[in-house]
Amino acid sequence: MSITRHIPNAITLVNLFSGSIAAIFAVQGDLVMAAIFVALGIFFDFFDGLAARLLNVKSELGLQLDSLADMVTSGLVPGIVMFQLFRQALPGAAAQSTDWTAGHDLMEWNFPALALLGLLVTLASGYRLAKFNIDERQTDSFIGLPTPANALLILSLPLILIFQPQPFLVDIILNPWFLAILTLFSCFMLNAEVPLFALKFSSWGFAENKIRYLFLIFCVVLLILLQFAAIPVIILSYVVISMITNKNDDERLVERT
Repeated sequence: MSITRHIPNAITLVNLFSGSIAAIFAVQGDLVMAAIFVALGIFFDFFDGLAARLLNVKSELGLQLDSLADMVTSGLVPGIVMFQLFRQALPGAAAQSTDWTAGHDLMEWNFPALALLGLLVTLASGYRLAKFNIDERQTDSFIGLPTPANALLILSLPLILIFQPQPFLVDIILNPWFLAILTLFSCFMLNAEVPLFALKFSSWGFAENKIRYLFLIFCVVLLILLQFAAIPVIILSYVVISMITNKNDDERLVERT
């Protein structure tokens, strides 16, 4: 039995391990370390698919395992992070205890119940990943926002609060209405019937990958200029560029027919 067939699954398990560590940090409120391990998990998520293609060892097991790992790294953790942001933004946050032993009464919660809205992100991610596994259309592109992109969008918020705490950004991010709207937007985009281009390269030629190369250059420039604040801009730009590209492709197809 060739050991190479197990390499992609081993990489996927490292993604799951990273996501599990991120979940622990997120529950403890250390959102910087949570973001680091989510980014590490997403890194391995990219390379497990690449390894499977290079080794030509794609399997149904690998597909299912990949989605299970993504459910933790890019589904559970963003939901917990959004919960923590709600918890900080809602009234009375300063008085809430983070002690693990607090709340011995079963009906006594040490967080505002509305903070549980953040977990809608986890539910929507799980639904998207289940659909992805049975959707044969998503081979060369995505339909709806991929869970790793959504995870990066949400994990960027605490990083902005910590490393770029400009008053106007803090006021926006810690506004409960903003968090509620972003949560609903996230849930919608994860499952929307909106085609989005994939950043997977089947070849390295510029002509067939022009939009991918230009988008990556755009991302690098934004990250240099805006740092963590660039991530929400990049994700929104990704959606808008995909929609414009798809519209242009549809118009060209109509002209040919």
